[in-house]
Amino acid sequence: MKKHLLFLTLFLFAVQSWSQQINEASGWLESVFVKWQPVSNAQTYNVYYTGGGITDRKIDNQLIRSYGSYFRADIPGLKAGTYTVKIKPVISGVEGNGTTTGSLTVKAHDRSGFAFANSRVPGAYNADGTPKSNAVIIYITQQTKNTVSLDVTGATSNPCVGLQTILDGYKKGKDLRPLIIRMVGQITDPSYMLNGDIVIENNKNASSYITLEGIGDDAVADGWGIRVKNASNIEIRNIGTMNCDSGEGDNIGLQQDNDYVWVHNCDFFYGNAGSDADQIKGDGALDCKKSTYITFSYNHFWDSGKSNLLGLSEGTTTGLYITYHHNWYDHSDSRHPRVRYYSAHVYNNYYDGNSKYGVGSTLGSSVFVEANYFRNCKYPMLTSMQGTDVYNGATGTFSSEDGGTIKAFNNTMSGQTRFVGYNASSYPVEFDAYVASTRNETISSSITSKKGAKTYNNFDTNSSIMYSYTPDSPETARTNVMQYAGRVSGGDLKWTFNNAVDDTADAVNTGLKAALTNYQTNLVYVQDGTTQPAGSQTLTSTNNNSQTVVNGTAINTIVFTWGGTATDASVTGLPASGLNFVKNTSAKTITITGTPTANVSYSVTTSGTGTASTASGTITVTTSTPSSAEIHNFTASGKTSSFYNITGNLSTTKGTVNYNGLTLTQCLKIESSTSITFTTTQASTLTLVFVESAATIKVDNVDRTASGGIVTVSLAAGSHTITKKDTSNLFYMSTSYNSGTLRIAKTEEVSEPADAKIFLYPNPVSGTLYVSDPNQKIEKVLIYNISGLLVKTIQKGTESLHINELPTGTYLAKIFTAGGTANQTLLKN
Repeated sequence: MKKHLLFLTLFLFAVQSWSQQINEASGWLESVFVKWQPVSNAQTYNVYYTGGGITDRKIDNQLIRSYGSYFRADIPGLKAGTYTVKIKPVISGVEGNGTTTGSLTVKAHDRSGFAFANSRVPGAYNADGTPKSNAVIIYITQQTKNTVSLDVTGATSNPCVGLQTILDGYKKGKDLRPLIIRMVGQITDPSYMLNGDIVIENNKNASSYITLEGIGDDAVADGWGIRVKNASNIEIRNIGTMNCDSGEGDNIGLQQDNDYVWVHNCDFFYGNAGSDADQIKGDGALDCKKSTYITFSYNHFWDSGKSNLLGLSEGTTTGLYITYHHNWYDHSDSRHPRVRYYSAHVYNNYYDGNSKYGVGSTLGSSVFVEANYFRNCKYPMLTSMQGTDVYNGATGTFSSEDGGTIKAFNNTMSGQTRFVGYNASSYPVEFDAYVASTRNETISSSITSKKGAKTYNNFDTNSSIMYSYTPDSPETARTNVMQYAGRVSGGDLKWTFNNAVDDTADAVNTGLKAALTNYQTNLVYVQDGTTQPAGSQTLTSTNNNSQTVVNGTAINTIVFTWGGTATDASVTGLPASGLNFVKNTSAKTITITGTPTANVSYSVTTSGTGTASTASGTITVTTSTPSSAEIHNFTASGKTSSFYNITGNLSTTKGTVNYNGLTLTQCLKIESSTSITFTTTQASTLTLVFVESAATIKVDNVDRTASGGIVTVSLAAGSHTITKKDTSNLFYMSTSYNSGTLRIAKTEEVSEPADAKIFLYPNPVSGTLYVSDPNQKIEKVLIYNISGLLVKTIQKGTESLHINELPTGTYLAKIFTAGGTANQTLLKN
């Protein structure tokens, strides 16, 4: 009996002492989070919070996630105040006492701006941050995005399965239960979307409320956009958007007929490059059209090309109201915002190294720019077709439309290239903005835009329109923006810009782009209260894993990135024969470089939870002279090549090209995102074949124009790059190595073929050259110009060759046969 009592006592003591080490805990904006070390043998965890009049309320399992070496729980929906969080491990169904955090301070969101006019509170949370009464909460993860279900009043059929199907149910505006959609982790394209977007609608029902929010610091919409239309009372918050390739192209876009929409605390990263030259970083980051009573606040724009387009074809300046406040325009280029028609209040934003311009006003818009902090913003404010916009002969830096009016007050500026305030004597016309002496100063109707004679409507001094707010000083605003803009704690993807370079650069930041392209969440699994999903490990690489190089030539650097549930990766076969690798555990990369002295085979394998991922490659060293032509046929090989490194999009809908006896039906679309790189070991001739007769392309950053659809470029030995000049479609390319120069002293000294049965015809030739070879003796034919440079190659088995692009003149054909060589003079008409 005593033994049994002793055992029970020890057992109870063990149960009570099961606890874990807390790594980090903090309050945030209407939420708290806590991280802790895993407890050995714990199957799950129960998490409780106390504060705000609540004691030991258990949180949803989906808010608890494993990141391999630690666990994390986030608790949204809290009113401002002080809280504690208790974590209890569960082992064999028994809950231990666990560990409790210290006091965590929760701050309220800043609910200012036009979205909160007329006593509205957009979204499914109350003004104090707690969920509205009768709110429905659903969770979306990578695993549940297509299977989550909900019965929706008024839906065509129930249950509605999948995220967009649920939103389709709310489209009719008949289900008046507030809806909170919580995104957890990195979520790629759901199987059902609308032209690449998740679309939020509710028939603009003033009694319907929807919030789409991310949980924690790593909620990501990866590859898809968010579109709002015909909707009212919508909130979008705490989401990272990246790599968007939707049909609309916007990371988040407000389309027609919306009101009372609040988008805040989101991270806006690059979208996929579009087809237009100004879409290299994606299309709009956060755009708004034909919508009113909108607030965009505390968002972080990471080097966005086009941050905020406002207005398009509204055709009126009446009844359109929007607020931008406390946004971080972090080295973004332009449109902060770019305004048509609207009455826009732009205050307390941080303009941080902007290469083109800050705020732009056109088409009669009235923009109040107040208490912002401008650091190295090239042109802080522009009004279309006047002042700096047309300074020094410019014809419209950002627009050729009629002007609007900007009222500026209490802004801090440094490092700008030019800013001109209205001055009745010095700048009565050519000004960028009217600089007010007081916040409530009205602008006279006698002050008009140079183009269109538009006036300022003084919306900001009209008490029947303007809301109540208390602006920070510009310096305080900058501090608050840097602390709170973007996702919780600044989000999981950290990036530091180089001001010396990035303040004035508008090109894609290749490092940031690579980080986004290779982004993989560290999330291992979301707790569902039962078992741990196995997950999957991922391994991606840049350049070709297998390469062939000439002896003494370095390989193209190969970078492997591991992700998913992988926690590490190992390499076998390296270092060896001049090749080495470097592993960066924080970046989760393995980088292979070097100049090989012998053939090397290697492999990379991940480790962690779930199924491992493996990649292998072979580096081949050759000492022979390169082949006479490195040919790539996109119809036959797509983007796969051991010589060319090809990135971009293929298409089979751009027509057909007949070249060199081939019928080519698939091409590489030459767009902003397209790149072809390769390395030649000696002088060579590059041939590119397009469907467009006069296609233009950049070769080594030099513009080249096709003749008859063909571009021919002489290249020196070394690395080369092919990129977009204008949109075109490439069907075929070859790199022919020059085996040397051939001296031609006099045309008559070049002999005809020794074998009379072997010849090229017609001669003279104007378009297509044919090979006559009845005995099938020809191995190849090299055609040289009068300077002795190789310009064309005919391979064995080829019966014709297009030479339309060659200039008129005399050429020498060197014919290689099984029995030797022969020469033939050709005349090109």
